[in-house]
Order: sequence, then C-alpha cells, then structure tokens
Amino acid sequence: MTMSSTEPTTTPTTAPSADDSPVALTEVAAAKVREIAKEEGLEGQGLRVQVKGGGCSGFQYDLYFDEKPTDMDQIVESRGVKIFIDPLSAQYLEGTEIDYVEGLSGAGFKFGNPNVKGTCGCGSSFSV
Repeated sequence: MTMSSTEPTTTPTTAPSADDSPVALTEVAAAKVREIAKEEGLEGQGLRVQVKGGGCSGFQYDLYFDEKPTDMDQIVESRGVKIFIDPLSAQYLEGTEIDYVEGLSGAGFKFGNPNVKGTCGCGSSFSV
C-alpha cells in the first residue's frame, strides 16, 4: 500500500528528533502511520521511506509498508515507528521530518527536507 504525500517543503515543521536518524516523524505522522497499519492489517511491518527518480524536478518521495528490511537498509525508529531507508535514499533524506497534515486541499504526509533546493509547479517532485 502506498501512502499519499503532499508537496515537499524546504524546512522542517517542528524540531527534529533527538536521535541521529536521517528521518523523524512528528507525533501526528506517527499516529497516522500506526492507524493506517492497523486498518490495513499491516501492524508489525516497517515504514519504507524512499526517494525515487521521477517527476518534473527529478525526485519523488515514496512511502509504503514493508515486511522486512534488506541487508543494505538503515533501520531507524521514530516515535515507535520502525523505518527502513535504503542507502541511496538516505543521502537525500538527511534531516527530514515527516508530518501528516489535513487541509482544504486534502490530507497527506508532508516532508520537511532541508536538502530540497526547489520543487515543481504541481508540488509532487523536488530537486536537490
């Protein structure tokens, strides 16, 4: 199951977690991940956070549940959620905070990534 994400931002929305993880979840995002996992019967799986090539600006985020990490993955935990990050994605995610927002234009996960230099007009991709 792939979860929707909203446009990338260039600054985190709140202070990052105290650990050295490349990615941190806000409490709201962690609660939403746990809620989705429970609804979909995916409790116990990790959240894969990935940066993939694509979109107008070159890169896109991808979030989905994964049963287990690969041998090369970095495994981190943020607010009780296990996160799997591949080495290629980790370099683009350093310092990123993931929040969950709801608004008039919809709801989704919002990435506060300090490495982003620009986004495309539709907000679905970014450049570093």
